[in-house]
Amino acid sequence: NMRFLFRDRGRRARRLGLLAVSCAPLVLWGASARADDGPLFEAVRAADLRVASIGWKLAVSNAPLCDRLEAGTGMQLHTLDQFDAARRESARKHFGFPTPVAVEGVVAGGPAEKAGLRSDDALVRIGSIEIAGLAGRPGTTDRLVAAQQAIAALPIGEPVAVDVLRAGAPVRLTLRSVPACRSRFELELDGGFGASADGTMVQIGSGFLDDYPDDQLAAVIAHEFAHNILHHRERLEARGVAYGLLAGFGGNVKYFRQTEVQADLLSVYLLANANYPVRAPIAFWRSFGPSKAGGVLRSRSHPAWRDRVATLEAEAAKVEGISARPIIPASLAERGAPLDGNWQSILIRSR
Repeated sequence: NMRFLFRDRGRRARRLGLLAVSCAPLVLWGASARADDGPLFEAVRAADLRVASIGWKLAVSNAPLCDRLEAGTGMQLHTLDQFDAARRESARKHFGFPTPVAVEGVVAGGPAEKAGLRSDDALVRIGSIEIAGLAGRPGTTDRLVAAQQAIAALPIGEPVAVDVLRAGAPVRLTLRSVPACRSRFELELDGGFGASADGTMVQIGSGFLDDYPDDQLAAVIAHEFAHNILHHRERLEARGVAYGLLAGFGGNVKYFRQTEVQADLLSVYLLANANYPVRAPIAFWRSFGPSKAGGVLRSRSHPAWRDRVATLEAEAAKVEGISARPIIPASLAERGAPLDGNWQSILIRSR
């Protein structure tokens, strides 16, 4: 059960989210390490790779829709510094970490797997990137993020040499990346149902993994991913909106609601292009909405969940009539335009 996994990944401000509230149960931060932490670590690895695999599928399949691309490798990386202090030494014994950043897992069928990379390969060098030379404060994910960003900036499609330590022995491999939309996909091990995007990263709470199948998990991730593709954070900041509790008041509301509906609409196309069911978001909201997005939990910065369902149903019907892939919606042409706050014209009210 992912609700009782705990690891400190750090927090980022000014993110767009599926909900403006977090419905998280108690999480035991700082609990003492135990001798049997191995199964816990392997559960974390499996959960991280589940999110990474869905994100990978969405990012690669929708590369033609993105104006910001990166070198997609299909590697899920981790670092010892991202584990909380109580479990850091236990994690070192389990994973090894002879270098600061290691391969937590590889996406099936991705370039990393094709190159022969394996879980627990410790990265020494990728192309011109010296992993040990990356800067980062101890106890933070700075170095991990630096490694991710440097790898994403490698020339797309060109072969690069990868040097790793595998069970202590040096191994050299050749990796050839593929075009992918620029976004990282991260699991927050808090047991909650928060979901957010900050322009370059998508983060979701681990509660979703317990309660929803892969197609509905993909729907949640696709919604947040759509915010990044549409540059919503930049466009909201250009409007000078306030985040947090103030997002649901005054002139902020119309802009946040516009971005939420736009992300819902685009998510249907992202799912279709990645061969996920286009009605998965509808199934998700019908399950999630009544218990976690209604009543006192409803945010004024987000449309009512029943209206979101009606809007998604209409868009899914349109997409189901299109056989070509990828589908590139005309709405993408507007992502460079200022937000006008006109969310009512794109939302369909439920009856």
